[in-house]
Amino acid sequence: MSSTATSFMARFVEFINSADEKLANELVSPNAIFHVPGRPEPMTGPAGYMAIVAMMRGGFSDIQWTLEEAITEENKIAARFTMNGTHTGPFMGVPPTRKTIRVQALNIYHLENGKIVKEYGQPDLLGLLMQLGAFPS
Repeated sequence: MSSTATSFMARFVEFINSADEKLANELVSPNAIFHVPGRPEPMTGPAGYMAIVAMMRGGFSDIQWTLEEAITEENKIAARFTMNGTHTGPFMGVPPTRKTIRVQALNIYHLENGKIVKEYGQPDLLGLLMQLGAFPS
């Protein structure tokens, strides 16, 4: 991964782990589009990304993302994350269980001028819901 991509991803992980609105505005284009599983319409801009992070934090108040690996090609970054957290609030209809989760996510980011303009995110929602007891394992 190039040093520019490495620096970008380090700042991006800082953003999603802190929910820092200033970093959102620095890293996410105002016109960015985020394709979120389970939502018919994409989210947009820094406010849309903040809403995604807030939704995850609403269910898992201590959630943290760890970047496991990333591959870059021109203006695209494919990144695999591990998400860890404690289920402290309702999530996808499941009341808080206090269970800890550890799940993978694979996201593809499209960048322009050093900012995200598009993201396709694929967290392992089935694995997450299984860990919460919402589906049999």
